[in-house]
Amino acid sequence: VQLQASGGGLVQAGGSLRLSCVASGRTFSSYVMGWFRQAPGKTREFVAQISRSAGSTYYADSVKGRFTISRDNAKNTVYLQMNSLKPGDTAVYYCAAVATAWATPKASAYDYWGQGTLVTVSS
Repeated sequence: VQLQASGGGLVQAGGSLRLSCVASGRTFSSYVMGWFRQAPGKTREFVAQISRSAGSTYYADSVKGRFTISRDNAKNTVYLQMNSLKPGDTAVYYCAAVATAWATPKASAYDYWGQGTLVTVSS
């Protein structure tokens, strides 16, 4: 599967952005989808993930209550709605996929990656 992320940009603290990730192929519903981020000089960290049917989600503590992951299997798209953004959320955001029923929330558990989209939150 090929993944294409978009929706990043510059936003003030307290603002919102919605990221999208479109997947190629006809088996999108077979994949657990996740979002990760990597800030300059830091390792890639888990943000959120969603099960194949969207029945289950899981979030990093740092974004819980502010970010919402969702998916539309008819559109082969996963979303990340980000509210109440903070400067500490500044990073390149990546979508990722793995063909499994559920995934350990870490980068090494995912097989396919998008190219990343930059989110910059100004104070």
